[in-house]
Amino acid sequence: MSSNQAVIAIVGPTASGKSAMAMRFARAAKKYQRTVEIISMDSALVYQGMDIGTAKPSASEMDEVLHHGINIAQPEEPYSAAKFAKDAKQWIQEIRERGNIPIIVGGTMLYWRALAHGLSNMPTASPEIRAAIELQASQEGWHAIHDELAKVDPETASRLEKNDSQRVQRALEIYLQSGKPMSTWLKEEPKETGRGNSDSSDHSDDVDHPLNSRLLSIEPSDRAALHQRIAQRFDLMMSQGFLNEMRLLKDNVKLHPDLPSMRAVGYRQAWQYLDGAINLQELKDQSIAATRQLAKRQLTWLRGMSHREIFDPLLESDMDRCEQVCLAHYQIK
Repeated sequence: MSSNQAVIAIVGPTASGKSAMAMRFARAAKKYQRTVEIISMDSALVYQGMDIGTAKPSASEMDEVLHHGINIAQPEEPYSAAKFAKDAKQWIQEIRERGNIPIIVGGTMLYWRALAHGLSNMPTASPEIRAAIELQASQEGWHAIHDELAKVDPETASRLEKNDSQRVQRALEIYLQSGKPMSTWLKEEPKETGRGNSDSSDHSDDVDHPLNSRLLSIEPSDRAALHQRIAQRFDLMMSQGFLNEMRLLKDNVKLHPDLPSMRAVGYRQAWQYLDGAINLQELKDQSIAATRQLAKRQLTWLRGMSHREIFDPLLESDMDRCEQVCLAHYQIK
């Protein structure tokens, strides 16, 4: 395999069927004696002990196909987009050295931006500004901080939930530090240019260099069908013992609700339920609503990527076509 060949990334909103498509391709490739290795691009799957609530691939699936980026961090350890970009490029290189096929799968679009288009030039964290924001939040609440952000960066504020303290804080911090909104910083970064630079292999150690990639997006044509999948997935998680998983996590004294891992959709609501702040029906309703909002944000990101190739998981013909595109791309026949 050429070291500068575009890497396929299968993306899409949550519950769209990305992982199933990746496994389908891996099984099809195996029939031709080719081995596919999957690189997970999911900010929740990196954490150990968070299996049911993240819809992590099963043990049998991970035995069948080698996965990277899963169970590589403890839930009390933050894992960043920068770390993912560095790790993913290393995985791609190692997979190719083994003569195997790398394929990226996931829906954490900040990870995709870091990997495919280089890291942000935005200001680094300022402990002083961050402490000042946290003090104000403790006095006025995070809704007030979100309102302040909306005054200086309405575009960023519109895509962040008011109680998303981590991201709201970071966005306001960037503005206070630089005088320029995060939305402006993002627009000044490299545009979504499709397949990147074909010479990316010459800079394999340079995380900021764009990745040569091909984006296949799994997007249901019927939003109601996606919502139904999200609800069904939540019910399945509950039947599989999600609350027991959450109880074990909550017993870990190193964890608290403000950690990135515990802010993941479903886990945040389950923590509130176990604290007695919401009842079981509210847990379900709020978790499903938050997952729908996540899917909406993911679709917004994707619509800004005009080069993506769209496949409808509600059409078996499209799933067949996606599989064939993957096989043809890697010249498997």
